[in-house]
Amino acid sequence: MHSGRLEVRLDTSLESLLEKAPRDGGPAVLATVVATAGSTYRKSGARMLIMSDGSHFGLLSGGCLEADLAIHARRVLGSGVARVVEYDMRGPDDILFGIGAGCEGAMRVLLEPAGPGSAASAALASAGHATRAGRSASLIVVHESPDLVLGTYAVAGSDATDPHGGAPPPPGAAPLPLRTLPPALLHAGQRALADAESRTIDSETAGRRTRAFAQFLAPPPHLLICGAGPDAQPVAAAALALGWRVTVIDHRPAYALAERFPGAAVRHADARSLRATVAIAACHAAVVMSHHLASDVAYLRELAEAGVPAYVGLLGPASRRRRIAEELGGALEALRSRLRGPVGFDIGAVTPEGIALSIISEVHAWLAGAPDARIVPLG
Repeated sequence: MHSGRLEVRLDTSLESLLEKAPRDGGPAVLATVVATAGSTYRKSGARMLIMSDGSHFGLLSGGCLEADLAIHARRVLGSGVARVVEYDMRGPDDILFGIGAGCEGAMRVLLEPAGPGSAASAALASAGHATRAGRSASLIVVHESPDLVLGTYAVAGSDATDPHGGAPPPPGAAPLPLRTLPPALLHAGQRALADAESRTIDSETAGRRTRAFAQFLAPPPHLLICGAGPDAQPVAAAALALGWRVTVIDHRPAYALAERFPGAAVRHADARSLRATVAIAACHAAVVMSHHLASDVAYLRELAEAGVPAYVGLLGPASRRRRIAEELGGALEALRSRLRGPVGFDIGAVTPEGIALSIISEVHAWLAGAPDARIVPLG
C-alpha cells in the first residue's frame, strides 16, 4: 500500500484474456509488449492472444500492427518456437519502409505458443488466479536469452500451486507446466513484487546477453456498491466491463439478486452489518446509492468506522446530503477526506446509463490519480 491507497491496476488485459479466450480452443499465440520507446498505443506488459484462425483477443495498437502480428503468429504456430518482432514507427522511414502507422514510437513484442496445456497459459492462469482473488502477482517475460526458453514465467506471489487458475483440471489430466526461473531472474521477479514496480532486466555475462521484463501485477479495482436499485445495475455493468471486481449489497431481498448483477458478488444484508458482511478493507472504492435515507446513513456510518476505502461516493442532491450530514453527526469527520458528493463527473448525464458513466469515470480518474477526481464537503 502506498500513500494510504491499496495497490491497484487499471490495465486489466490479463484478466480480460483469461475471461474471453476459449477454454477449449486450439493452438494460439500470446503476444506481449516487452519494451517501448516514444509514443505507443500500449506499454510494456500489454498482451493479446492470436488464435490459429486469425481471430484475436485484446489489442497492442489501434489496429495498425495486428495484421502484421498475425503473420508472425502463424510462423510461431508452425515452428512451435517463440520469436521477437520489433516495430519502429519513428520518423519518415516508417512511411517508406514500415507499416505506415505514423505513431512516432517503437515497440518490441514477444510471440510465444500459448494454446491449451502450454507453459504460457499456465503462467497467465497462475497470475490471474492471484489477482482476481485480490492479491498481487508477478510475471517474468524472457525475450532474449542464450540459455532459457523465451516466454512467460510465473513468479512467487502468483498462485503457482494452482496453475489452472482455480478451475480443477479434467479427470486424469496432467497439471499445466510451469517453467522455472534461474535464481537471478526469480529474485528480480520477487523484487518487482516486493517493490510493487515493474522493471526491465538486461544482463550480460561473457558476451551472452539476457533480456527480460519483470511485471508487477496489482489486483484490478474492487468497487463496493451500497444499494442494488435499478440504477445500480448500469454502474456495476460499467465497472465489470472494465475488468473490475464488483460487490453489491442491499437490505431488500427483491433487489439483492445475483441474476440482476451478472459477474458481481451480491450480498443481502442490513446496511448496519456492512462491515460484518463485506471485506471492506479489500475494496478500492465505494458508492452509496440505496435511495433509502436511513440505509445510506448506516452505510456511511459503517464506512466511517472502517476507515476505508479512501474513496466514498454518495449519490443525491445537496439538500439530501445536508440531511445525511446532520444524521451522521460526529461520524462525518471520519469521512470528510474521503467523501465525494455528488458522486460522478458533471457530464450532463440524465439517464441511468449516463449517470453510471459519470460515476465510473470519476472513480477511474481517482484510481489513476487524475487531478479532476475531487473532494466535495458533505456538510
